[in-house]
Amino acid sequence: MSEIEIFRKEVREWLQENCPESLRKRWPDPFSEFSVLRKARKGDSSLWLEAMIKKGWTAPTWPQAYGGGGLSRHQNAVLQSEMTRINAPFPLLGMGLSMIGPTLLDLGTEAQKTAHLPDIVTGDSRWCQGYSEPNAGSDLANVQTKAEDKGDHFIINGSKTWTSGAQFATWMFCLVRTGKYEKKQQGISFLLFEMDQPGITIKPIKLISGNSPFCETFFDDAKALKENLVGKLDEGWTVGKRLLQHERSSMGNSPSESTEEKSKVPELVALAKQYHGEVDGRIEHPELRSDIIQHLMNSKAFKFTVKRVFDEAKAGASSSDTNSMLKFYGSENTQQKHELMLSIMGTSALAWEGDDFSRNELGTLRSWLSGKATTIYGGSSEIQMNIIAKRVLGLPE
Repeated sequence: MSEIEIFRKEVREWLQENCPESLRKRWPDPFSEFSVLRKARKGDSSLWLEAMIKKGWTAPTWPQAYGGGGLSRHQNAVLQSEMTRINAPFPLLGMGLSMIGPTLLDLGTEAQKTAHLPDIVTGDSRWCQGYSEPNAGSDLANVQTKAEDKGDHFIINGSKTWTSGAQFATWMFCLVRTGKYEKKQQGISFLLFEMDQPGITIKPIKLISGNSPFCETFFDDAKALKENLVGKLDEGWTVGKRLLQHERSSMGNSPSESTEEKSKVPELVALAKQYHGEVDGRIEHPELRSDIIQHLMNSKAFKFTVKRVFDEAKAGASSSDTNSMLKFYGSENTQQKHELMLSIMGTSALAWEGDDFSRNELGTLRSWLSGKATTIYGGSSEIQMNIIAKRVLGLPE
């Protein structure tokens, strides 16, 4: 038996023993109970988190020195495969693991890594992103929130919008204007600061789906310590772009997408049989059957593309432009999935509230509405296509 086969056997036995049966039913969304702070966890969610923290598997490939698992990419692939096999959820979600953590591993100082990564791994900190502003969304380099140098700290004034989960966050990573240069990408710095301080006001934005994951955030003489400046002063655009690469990569390869053949596609098949009937075990409606097959093919092709890109990145190939391709296709594919669910369920998918509807019926319309944002946040599809056109295809301006 090879080393990787021995590892798989150990992982399978450990998961069987430690993952609570009550949690083996779905892959959570980014704003589920699996994204809340460690101290707020209860019941089986808490037990699962603590068990995974001890193994270092909340961040399986991060160095053990910061609380990670130190797994190789092959070992991590085995872990994810075995978790998928039993529908074990990720024990911890959020921007700490998917965005600022990887960025600090790439570009942070040793002091910054030591100060922040262990709390991310354990869920003792929760992060939000201070990027977009009222006049700096897709044109992110137009940020105007200012940070004034006050010796050992900065004083921040301005505002951010679409700050996901700001009302629950303990820390923010933020792009701020610290200098004036001819090129607007210059003079931007990348700061980290605590959210629980005077001078920060948060106002949730209620969306058409009924949820409020996004916020407006206002700064009136908020404070950021100099030790939490990531990268050089006025050169934060480089750090900000690196983080966006991690963000777009995580969006393109979300848990639900990477396990499409195990979770969402069977769900679509079951829904189609429920609402349209079946003949000899097949969906009766031929056009619907064809649409679902196409979605399965697209999702599998995307999954293998993601794997190839990650393998190439591990081998040293640049993935910055490719991440735009993954973000573009991943978010478009997610919207197509929601459109397909609506077409399957017909008028039953228009349910909003009431005891006469199933859980699927009550959630489908809200998911469809929420999914409209996936091609906007993290860099709109139009921005991704511009990047692909210029940097991948080499098309002229």
